[in-house]
Amino acid sequence: MAVIKKHLTTIVLFALLLVLAVWSLFIGVLDVELSGLLQGDREHLEVFLISRLPRLLAILCTGTGMSVAGLIMQQLCMNKFVSPTTGATISSAQFGILLALLFMPNSTLWGRAIFSFAFAVLGTWIFVWFIQRIQFKDVVMVPLVGIMFGNVIGGITNYLAYKYEMTQALSTWLVGHFSMVLRGRYEIVWLTVPLVALAFLFANHFNIVGMGKDFSQNLGVPYNFVLFLGLTIAAMITASVVVVVGSISYIGLIVPNLVAMFKGDKIRGTLIDTALFGALFVLVCDMVGRMVIFPYEMPIELIVGIIGSVLFVALLLYRLGHGRKAIRLSRKGGDVA
Repeated sequence: MAVIKKHLTTIVLFALLLVLAVWSLFIGVLDVELSGLLQGDREHLEVFLISRLPRLLAILCTGTGMSVAGLIMQQLCMNKFVSPTTGATISSAQFGILLALLFMPNSTLWGRAIFSFAFAVLGTWIFVWFIQRIQFKDVVMVPLVGIMFGNVIGGITNYLAYKYEMTQALSTWLVGHFSMVLRGRYEIVWLTVPLVALAFLFANHFNIVGMGKDFSQNLGVPYNFVLFLGLTIAAMITASVVVVVGSISYIGLIVPNLVAMFKGDKIRGTLIDTALFGALFVLVCDMVGRMVIFPYEMPIELIVGIIGSVLFVALLLYRLGHGRKAIRLSRKGGDVA
């Protein structure tokens, strides 16, 4: 009983996710019935295996991956408002995809993914390198710097897209949606699974690095290596999602904050719950998008954006009222706020 009570939140999240995941398999324009699947009906099986099951797997990987990426970035940057959205990671991944479309117009999805990986990692590193050199770090200023940096990258991306008439081709990656997820063109998102597993292995190291450079060195933890490893994991997770699904904001920002309110800030203790809640959050938003104007479908970016913006303002007011409003770190420490 003690074990069940200790992990009650995890069990509840897993049970809810399992129930809704099964339900989501039977929501859509084309009817898929359990009886038809059990009887081996060809049409039902094709819809189930080509569309519904890949979509569910992509949703679970997206929710899990983006939530864990946000958790890692917040821990390493010691700031609860840093995420792939506010850290220029998503914008950098989109910029990489555009360059792939410009210089390699006949490239495969994997070719575009390589460009996306490279620029997502580079953009995230530049953002963190920049904020490391800011002496006075207000808790809100750091994500605002990331948002401005991301907007600069987004502006360059849009300019190049307009100049070379690539706007329509790029639009697929600007607004996140699962309607185009089909078997054979979504498997890149599976990369989130080993990356999340790697994040779990280094969870304790991320906690220590989150305490600062001097603290890490005193404990014998290679600060720079773990910092860049964590940022690379978060960036590659984000890029793999953007390549397949497109841009989905707020997941990496909202989910880790909500879980931390109930489970604390220790990354190893919150990683599983963050992953489960992230998958559940994205799944619920996707189901709402499929049902609210049925038989048409709303992009998940719209649903997540509406809910996420409200929750972001609420979290902002909560953190300013209850958290540290400002952190002053020396230049020599080289820490990240």
